[in-house]
Amino acid sequence: MDDFYRDFILDHYRNPRNFGHLAEPDAVAEDRNPLCGDEMRVEIAVDDAGKVSDIRFSGKGCAISQASASMLIESAKGKSLESILALGEESVLENVGIDISPTRMKCAMLGLGVLKSAALAGLAKAEPG
Repeated sequence: MDDFYRDFILDHYRNPRNFGHLAEPDAVAEDRNPLCGDEMRVEIAVDDAGKVSDIRFSGKGCAISQASASMLIESAKGKSLESILALGEESVLENVGIDISPTRMKCAMLGLGVLKSAALAGLAKAEPG
């Protein structure tokens, strides 16, 4: 593994960005990886235009799950809920910058799944009726 990416991942793991809770989230989602026990919760606040105005995540797990979530959550601020739903695995892998083994892929993608679930919850809440 390239030293730059190893240091980058470890920095996000040790100093996760947007870690914690929102006082009044508009949408919340959580999930866990039963294979390794990684846990993740995402809370988002949405502005009147349907964009993420604030976002936080919390949880516990391995360096890959926590660092990839930190990077992804950091990049989600200001995006529309629809654009979050369009994110794919390549977004996470691009952020991480290293090859992820098949056994670690679920760890790396946990944050993406939870983020998308929160975006869906936000859209559902915004729909009239």
